[in-house]
Amino acid sequence: MPDQQAVAMRILLNGEPRDLVGPLSVAGLLQQLGLDGRTVAVELNRKVVKRVQYGATLIGDASEVEIVAFVGGGSGRGSELS
Repeated sequence: MPDQQAVAMRILLNGEPRDLVGPLSVAGLLQQLGLDGRTVAVELNRKVVKRVQYGATLIGDASEVEIVAFVGGGSGRGSELS
């Protein structure tokens, strides 16, 4: 497998421009951002990326990436709206 050369690229990350050095996988981006892949959902160019594909899914120049973190909450006591 030939060595891949680093290239500058710009993506939209949660709607904000971000400059990165690629090639970069979804897993690599999450690592750079300090995010645990088990606690987020990732959408790449309007398609949800399955967690098992994070390492194999490459982000290209001008890609749109949305990352949503799961947030726990609630009291665990059931509904209090009644």
